[in-house]
Amino acid sequence: MAEVKTSGRPIDQLLEKVLCMNILSSDYFRDLLRLKTYHEVIDEIYNQVDHVEPWMTGNCRGPSTAFCLLYKFFTMKLTVKQMHGLLKHPDSPYIRAVGFLYLRYLADFKTLWSWYEPYLKDDEEFSPGSSGKMTTMGVYVRDLFLGQYYFDTLLPRIPVPVMRAAVANLEKMNLPTKLSGSTGDSSRGSEETSRRPPSVKASLSVSFGQRAPHRASTRDSSPVRRTIAPPPLYDKDVADDSRRSPSLRRSQSRDLSDRENSERDRGRDRERDKERTRDRDRDRDRDRYRDQDRERERGRDRDRDRRYDERDRDRRRDYDRDRGRDRDRRYDYDRRSVERSRRSRSRSRSHSRSLHDQGTSLDQQRTPPRDESKEKKAPSTSSNLAKLKDLYGDLGSQKENVGDYDRAPNRDSSTEEVIRLGGSWR
Repeated sequence: MAEVKTSGRPIDQLLEKVLCMNILSSDYFRDLLRLKTYHEVIDEIYNQVDHVEPWMTGNCRGPSTAFCLLYKFFTMKLTVKQMHGLLKHPDSPYIRAVGFLYLRYLADFKTLWSWYEPYLKDDEEFSPGSSGKMTTMGVYVRDLFLGQYYFDTLLPRIPVPVMRAAVANLEKMNLPTKLSGSTGDSSRGSEETSRRPPSVKASLSVSFGQRAPHRASTRDSSPVRRTIAPPPLYDKDVADDSRRSPSLRRSQSRDLSDRENSERDRGRDRERDKERTRDRDRDRDRDRYRDQDRERERGRDRDRDRRYDERDRDRRRDYDRDRGRDRDRRYDYDRRSVERSRRSRSRSRSHSRSLHDQGTSLDQQRTPPRDESKEKKAPSTSSNLAKLKDLYGDLGSQKENVGDYDRAPNRDSSTEEVIRLGGSWR
């Protein structure tokens, strides 16, 4: 089943703040947590509710049982079928009154007239307040729709177009469009409201930071204020004197104007003090927010510097590692080059040694073995030399006339000739 179409306001904003806080902090509302079903709440209304005012009677000034149970219904979010069961319940008129209050606080304003219209002429009698004043259900419903106050508490404001359409419909139905006082509107400012001490309600309102809606209307009806004798409204002697003396009238009017001006100045001073307090609180909040923003900026700068330092440290570490790798690479290259050069030198040395050995072996191979027969014939070389001298002449006599350049080839040729002829030139 669909729920009742609501205005969309939160539950804690439906009632006045003072009344809502008192309901939530009351022991009776905490005890209502044991009720889980819709029918259990209806039975509790039938057994406990004897009026539908928002506050209890007497000096305790706590929330009434009716409004505690109404707030319980707020938390349960009733369906359309359950709401029809409340409005048509035959056992108790207070069950029906709680249903009408539920719609007045929570239902969508555009649908409120369609809910209330069938009951505008209902003639069931009951007493909405604790005073015992009787009225009909139809009058109660009409005052609940038209009124802005309900027993010194504020009701949600109905939009002007919806109210105009409702007034037009009431006129078509030949029903009154003025309040009859069944919801306490007609008694505002009268002596009946003095039976509840407004100072207690005012103290509750001040403690929760909210002004009581009926405080101005009950200012003069307070028991404390009634103990002070009011100034006489009319004194015959004073009236005669004022008639005889225009200056006295002027002085009285001047006193009244001075009193009004002083009260106005005091009100202005209070407003000015409140403005200064608000400005001081606003400046303090602005300074605190500015300090918080600066601290956040400092934190971001520190984090950014830390990230930069870590990045530089990583770069230096990578640079040092690359330099170490290059140094190791150059060292390995130099070591390999030294090893290569050493190997090449040893190879060349071994190659030269092998070439020397090979040359020695070749020389040995080329050197013919000595022939003893030739050695025996060695003395014959002198005879050969003598023959050469006879053939080419004595070379010693030619040394003086021939230069160094000419002598050298002759010597070589003779030597070659001698070697060619055989024998040793020693």
